[in-house]
Amino acid sequence: MMFDHTLPWRQPSSRCVSSAGAAALIGLIALGTAPAAAQYKVVLPNGSVTYTDRPPADASARVTPLSRSATAPTPESTLPPELRQATQRYPVALYTSTGCTPCDNGRRFLQRRGVPYNEFQISSEEDTAALERAVGGRTVPALTVGPQPLRGFSESDWASFLDAAGYPRSSRLPRDWPLPVAAPLVARSAPPAPDAAGAGSRGAPAAVLADPRSGEAVLPGGLRF
Repeated sequence: MMFDHTLPWRQPSSRCVSSAGAAALIGLIALGTAPAAAQYKVVLPNGSVTYTDRPPADASARVTPLSRSATAPTPESTLPPELRQATQRYPVALYTSTGCTPCDNGRRFLQRRGVPYNEFQISSEEDTAALERAVGGRTVPALTVGPQPLRGFSESDWASFLDAAGYPRSSRLPRDWPLPVAAPLVARSAPPAPDAAGAGSRGAPAAVLADPRSGEAVLPGGLRF
């Protein structure tokens, strides 16, 4: 249920208004501009103001809750309906590693197509083992579209599964949609405080080796890209 209120423009009156009358007039205007059932004040980019009992889907609108029970809309609620439905039914997760050019290509593809996704960075043996359980292999980049795992970046394969899941072929994301920040696949515990003897050896970057048979880059733990 939407409530719209537009105050007609009136020329200033030359008549004097008593303080009591002015207070009553202000009260009536306030009641007219914010109906009792309204939960949100919505300001559109053109400056028009609307009061409504549910948060709007328009991502360009500025929404202000009017009561304690009303909450600001979540990022997902600002998505267009077709994109919101796809993300709810078939959420997308991207698995990457540092120094991985195919991972960069896969990330750019998702961003260009306008697919909301979560990114997980594989940087430890625990991450690698969890990746294998999630997608059935130790190759990055990997993508999951709902329950479907895809190992390695193939633009045509990724596009086909995103099409089947109902994701629009061109971006429908709001302009201010935030890019995801890569997180470890396995939550990290607080590291122990370094001692003087081992301070110089800890924190060194992991060595990248090459498989002598295939020439693929191999990180400790068997992660490949």
